[in-house]
Amino acid sequence: MRKEVAFTCELPNGIHARPANHLEAVCAQFKSEITLRNLRNNNEGSAKSVLSLVGTDTLLNDPCSLIIEGDDAEAAFDVLAKYLQEEFPHCDEELVVMDEGDVTLPQSLMRHNPTLIKSKRLSAGIGKGKLVRYSEVELSLFAHAASTMSFDEAKQQVTVALLDKAELASGQEKEIINAHLGILKDEALNEAVANCVARGDTLAQAVLKAVEGICATLLQSSSDYLKERVLDIKDIALQLLIAAHPEMNVSTDFTLTEASIVIANDLTPSQFLGLDRNHLKGLILTQAGSTSHTVILARAFNIPAVSGVAVEECAAQEGELIYIDGGLGVVSPEPSQHVVTYFERAIWLAAQMAKKESQFVNESGKTRDGKEIEIAANIACTVEAAPAFEKGAEGVGLFRTEMLFMDRATAPDEDEQFNAYKAVLEAAEGKPVIIRTMDIGGDKPIEYLNLPHEHNPFLGYRAVRIYPQFISLFHTQIRAILRAAPFGKTKVMIPMIQSIEEIRWVKEQISIVKAQLDCDGVAYGEFELGIMVEIPSVAFIMDQFCKEVDFFSIGSNDMTQYLLAVDRDNDNVAKLYNSLAPSFLRLLDAVVTGAHEHGKWVGLCGELGANKKVLPLLVGAGLDELSMAAPSIATTKAQLSQLDSEQCRELFAQACNCPTIADVEELLETFSRSQEGKPLLATECVLLECEFNSKEEAIQTLVGNLGIQGRTNLVGELEGDIWAREAVFTTGLGNGFAIPHTKSDNIVHSSISIARLNKPVRWSDDEDGDVELFIMLTLNKNQGDQHMRIFSGLARKLIHENFRNTLKTMKTEEEMIGFLTSELGL
Repeated sequence: MRKEVAFTCELPNGIHARPANHLEAVCAQFKSEITLRNLRNNNEGSAKSVLSLVGTDTLLNDPCSLIIEGDDAEAAFDVLAKYLQEEFPHCDEELVVMDEGDVTLPQSLMRHNPTLIKSKRLSAGIGKGKLVRYSEVELSLFAHAASTMSFDEAKQQVTVALLDKAELASGQEKEIINAHLGILKDEALNEAVANCVARGDTLAQAVLKAVEGICATLLQSSSDYLKERVLDIKDIALQLLIAAHPEMNVSTDFTLTEASIVIANDLTPSQFLGLDRNHLKGLILTQAGSTSHTVILARAFNIPAVSGVAVEECAAQEGELIYIDGGLGVVSPEPSQHVVTYFERAIWLAAQMAKKESQFVNESGKTRDGKEIEIAANIACTVEAAPAFEKGAEGVGLFRTEMLFMDRATAPDEDEQFNAYKAVLEAAEGKPVIIRTMDIGGDKPIEYLNLPHEHNPFLGYRAVRIYPQFISLFHTQIRAILRAAPFGKTKVMIPMIQSIEEIRWVKEQISIVKAQLDCDGVAYGEFELGIMVEIPSVAFIMDQFCKEVDFFSIGSNDMTQYLLAVDRDNDNVAKLYNSLAPSFLRLLDAVVTGAHEHGKWVGLCGELGANKKVLPLLVGAGLDELSMAAPSIATTKAQLSQLDSEQCRELFAQACNCPTIADVEELLETFSRSQEGKPLLATECVLLECEFNSKEEAIQTLVGNLGIQGRTNLVGELEGDIWAREAVFTTGLGNGFAIPHTKSDNIVHSSISIARLNKPVRWSDDEDGDVELFIMLTLNKNQGDQHMRIFSGLARKLIHENFRNTLKTMKTEEEMIGFLTSELGL
């Protein structure tokens, strides 16, 4: 039998090793031969081979066809057609590649005439350390080596080592290790090596020839991203050759003993992972591209990196202290004391920015007036849990367990599920975890369940509705959750509930499972039971549901489409899908009010929770929790801290009384504008007892502080505006005072910054050119002539000795702000 699936590649980086590894895993479960054909270039490759898939040179928007031939072609077609449409496009993400355009270097650095090596920016950040040259191992070292070890034995050794690393890894590191495991078992690589050995080559010669052929194919690609996968192939080859030739005592181990900047022609991912990241402070690479897996890892671990610098350019500085700035794309090999001061101040400013951001990661979600709202994460698999908590999740608001059941030939057994739930609960370290029971069927068909095709799956046979037919499957999941419950704060949420009869049936099944566990002598714990509120009928009998369950979580996506009778995936009606509909807001109010009247907790786990524009409405609705994708958590907490819950409550009441969506949107815009302003004078912009060594350091610090406080998003550009004004005429006024200023589009919130120094710095070459207190004006261009009024007002006041002395002797930031506000009439 022959079947064919046509699709367009939606992967932003094309089919490279990581997404190819995902596709190969799905195809491998079928006996049929499966071939991917790229219709742009007519390249073909086995879909059961990672390297063959990569070799098709499939790029974003390429038209493709998956050809399936064999006895199980029909079953494979059903699974792969759905997989290619719904999951494959999401198994990779667009890489955040640094802009390759020219960067304007800050005047606070350039005025010191530094010696700099320009380079390509790969990973942002500033690194400081001793320059160390990496000792590389060339594949050619093994060209004449002979081994008594078989290819399978060498491969097994490397596989075990990679699996051990994968156990400890997460995020990008785990993805890349898994991609390497996929290359290692790839049939194209294995066949190439086997054929060379059969022709009489040694194992080393066979590996080198196979790698040479595969790399030649990749280098013909029109995609730089795919060309850079050559390094991954060479990485695996080197690991295989080292494992096959232990007698040569070759190792890629490279020891760092202190803070170091490592320079190398290039580094493989495994060589990078072998470096002690406690001592690794930066990378200088000659050949690396911005999308190499080594660079991706550097970004993931916040290691500054640049490329395009020949090793010889820095040879004289080996063993010496140097700086690199991955954001500016420069290496400073011979820093003067002034240049050292610039970089040290830049590192300090970066640390302050990280500290500012981290306070929202580590703090609980709370409004300005103290109302707490739990900010939790939505996850789909166990590996997402730890990174979510690192990003500030206060719990897991939705663990989509159906991912455990999908893309496989049989259902996960009890132990597999138990281990998955236990892993998430342990990662939570006592924070609540809401485990949603399997939401499968309907729009999420599972091949091994043989569920019927449905014309309207969202309203069909899915979630709790299929549990009675597949009772053993549901019992197994409940058993696994109960067994895992002692390992954390466990909550269980049932999807698609619409009646009291359904939840009572679920509770009966839980009691049956507990009795079975008691009979089997198996230990288990208790969990809170809740339902997902997605069917509008629930809102009308909240009082009855409150007698049956412990909590509620609103699925805003489905609840919106069920309420409005709109399929959000149907292009003809999708424009009607909008959660700002006043009817939806009133439904939301009914659910939250109904739950709270009976002392029940209610959260929201749909996409709406991370919508910045809608957040004030959700706060005003009185929700106890918002759950979202992990990257949105810190941002949401930061925005939440700026909102007043009483104002939000009034806003929500007004929105519920709006007649149209447009009226709600206009209300939100008006509210947003009223929240955006920051005061012109604030303690966050006043720095007392400063230790500056130069005018440059002073301006660098005050402008950098505006970035930390969220008053500018363009620190470098704003600093340039300050220096441009300074170049026209010095802003020093004599008597130890200066007023640097600019009227700029690069300031978001107009600000007055103040710095008082412990010792004066030279501001100009005038006789009275030293400054010990300066007031920096950075005003937005839409402020009219305000900057000149403030400037002239200050200049007049500074003529008077009493005014100057008062500013020089004030003890606190608050005193200084109060004094200036009064004197300048601000």
